[in-house]
Amino acid sequence: MNELSTATLFTILAFLILFSGFFSGSETALMTLNRYRLKSLADKGHKGAQLATNLLKRPDRLLGLILLGNNIVNIFAATLATIIALRLYGEIGIAIVPFVLTFVILVFAEVTPKTLAALKPEKIAFPSAFIYTIIATPLYPFVWLVNLFSNTLLRMIGVHPDTITKQELNADELRAVVLEAEHFMPQAHSDMLLGILDLEQVSVEDIMIPRNEITGIDLNDDWNDIEHQITHSQRTRVPVFHDSIDNTIGVLHLRKVLNLFARNELNMETLKKLIVSAYFIPAGTSLTGQLLSFQENRRRSGLVVDEYGSIQGLVTLEDILEEIVGQFTTDSPTRSLGIHEQEDLNYLIDGNTHIREINRALHWSLPSDGPKTLNGLILEHMEIIPKTGTSLMIENYAIEITRTTNNAVQTAKVRDTQMPLKGMENNNSSE
Repeated sequence: MNELSTATLFTILAFLILFSGFFSGSETALMTLNRYRLKSLADKGHKGAQLATNLLKRPDRLLGLILLGNNIVNIFAATLATIIALRLYGEIGIAIVPFVLTFVILVFAEVTPKTLAALKPEKIAFPSAFIYTIIATPLYPFVWLVNLFSNTLLRMIGVHPDTITKQELNADELRAVVLEAEHFMPQAHSDMLLGILDLEQVSVEDIMIPRNEITGIDLNDDWNDIEHQITHSQRTRVPVFHDSIDNTIGVLHLRKVLNLFARNELNMETLKKLIVSAYFIPAGTSLTGQLLSFQENRRRSGLVVDEYGSIQGLVTLEDILEEIVGQFTTDSPTRSLGIHEQEDLNYLIDGNTHIREINRALHWSLPSDGPKTLNGLILEHMEIIPKTGTSLMIENYAIEITRTTNNAVQTAKVRDTQMPLKGMENNNSSE
């Protein structure tokens, strides 16, 4: 060292700090790589991604290699800095070195390269993977020795480094990933992905057509009435029963019926031959499970039954698909749900509209963990059948009953009180 000039020592020290920054930054870059993007790039043949994937298969070896190099470089840097300080300032320089060198290493070899690596992990990790792949072989004996002691200590406290836990995402984490990636994909695509993730949390009761809205064919009706129902039905598959929906005997595909009707071959006998057995769904079944059941049983609709076997509603394959892709109708989405916007930011909502559909359409947060419809929510809150004109507050939502029958709320005017009225909004702006 005595033969080397002070300028040369400064140059070597600068290179050592540069190498220390490389080890620190590459460590952060490799460890913060998006594992799913990394796998995608590796599958597409990206050489840097493939090398990084191989290195990350054994993170203990990779960390051992990085830290071995980093510590060797830092120790040599500290030694050189001490020699330079002795030459320039004598023994007092030894006391100065720790403070100066700590500041230099923190700024130039730790914080700056690690921040850069966190912001641009791929640009640093992939070139670094080439370098680590090259130096891994000659340094393997030293890395193996370091890992031997390190892994032994870990096993003593019950941690087994050889058992690599595979990273998996649950539904909530996948939802967070989709929300973060919204600006990389069309809104419709992200909504569909979120709809798929929500299927497991939604049951058939949340989307079913309620019992009182099911239109079916009563075989005990007059034949003219049956023909009228067939020709005016808005659905292609309708339940067939005797007297009551609870006595359902099957389902009728109206397209097949209309073919017979067009040939004047439709009568009670031919009608009964087209009836297929009904498909029943237990209440509480998740939409994910029901979608798979529809596929397995080659069905497109089913009747929801409670624990006593009473029919509660009707669910179709289209209803489940609409949870993923949205409404198929070309009308206004809210209007098709029974939600009609008024001029003063109030909404006139049908009582049988599902709360979940209201929340999703209007971005509200009406309580949805109890009754499924707006009518049910109002009745549970008031514990009586309210009269027309009755007003109430449920959380932040002002509700006014606009029409009732003997046993249900038909329509109600609802407003989010956290949203200012248009008149008030204009007054505030003028002030």
